[in-house]
Amino acid sequence: MSNSSSPVPEIDISLPHSARVWNYWLGGKDNYEADRNAGEAFVAAYPGIRDIARSSRYWLARVVRHLAGEAGVRQFLDVGTGLPTVDNTHEIAQRTAPEAHIVYVDHDPLVLAHARALLTSSPQGATSYVHADVHDPATIMTEAGRRLDLSRPVALMLIGILGHVREYEEARSIVDRLMAALPSGSYLALYDGTDTDPEYVAATDGYNSSGGVPYILRSPEAIAGYFEGLELVEPGVVELSTWRPEPGTAELVTPVAAWGGVGRKP
Repeated sequence: MSNSSSPVPEIDISLPHSARVWNYWLGGKDNYEADRNAGEAFVAAYPGIRDIARSSRYWLARVVRHLAGEAGVRQFLDVGTGLPTVDNTHEIAQRTAPEAHIVYVDHDPLVLAHARALLTSSPQGATSYVHADVHDPATIMTEAGRRLDLSRPVALMLIGILGHVREYEEARSIVDRLMAALPSGSYLALYDGTDTDPEYVAATDGYNSSGGVPYILRSPEAIAGYFEGLELVEPGVVELSTWRPEPGTAELVTPVAAWGGVGRKP
């Protein structure tokens, strides 16, 4: 794996951070007391968040298998990586296509520290990490262009990250700017939490007042808006458990308040 050369910033453990809270919900150990407290408070208000966390991981696996398999994608740009866990994007992609190249992007210093230690690659492929913020698509694409061949299709992964962008118009602009830098035949894979469950909305409001970076739940229609101008892969933008479920697997099929999809750039 190759790394960005920027130093690791100081880690603030006094406030909860979404990547670490998410890690806690998934049963991981890479979190601090503030993250665990915020995570437990959220679970107390909305136990279904653990289902959302697990369902999103299964959805990611199905999406990457489709992109690396049927769609033939060999380059992935995963923005808002989160902490490494079981079946990261590069592991799933390189099982199907060992030569796949993956660039991870995140700005949390704990993510950066763990990414440098844990994100490896198949001998045929490559995995690298960029320390950048989702709000800065120009830097993301400049750094990605040093690691990927932007004349060939790329799968842009925005996995549960755009909820951290407060204004919907800015979130749409980020998607548009990132996709504009990618060639025809590239893909957008995206999901986010939705405002379809009042208990989830209430729990999220409580988390947003805890001092961490707020997460904005949006309507399924707003999430579908990110795919404007793209050719949607069937079944379109849907609740996660209904996106190409795989028969005979033990994956969670409980409906959750999270919607996503995959679209191809014409």
